[in-house]
Amino acid sequence: MADVKNFLDDNNKVKIWPSKRNKKLKVLDYIITRFEDEKIYTEKEVNSIIEDIHTFGDIALIRRELYENKYLARTQNCSEYWVIQKYK
Repeated sequence: MADVKNFLDDNNKVKIWPSKRNKKLKVLDYIITRFEDEKIYTEKEVNSIIEDIHTFGDIALIRRELYENKYLARTQNCSEYWVIQKYK
């Protein structure tokens, strides 16, 4: 968690989104720990988890980053999401 400390508030919620890729990945490593292995999530559930872990109000940005950086996989219609196991 030391790698992401500068991006977290006093409640350990992400308060700012890093601009550098390597720091973004560290924050994504932190966020993905809030998801369970082998569980299928709806988009609404994913949004709820993301909403609870950050304070800057851009759920879509984080959801997209989790998907594009292969932390989460999803169905083609985006109705179901799951953790890609290499990140757990």
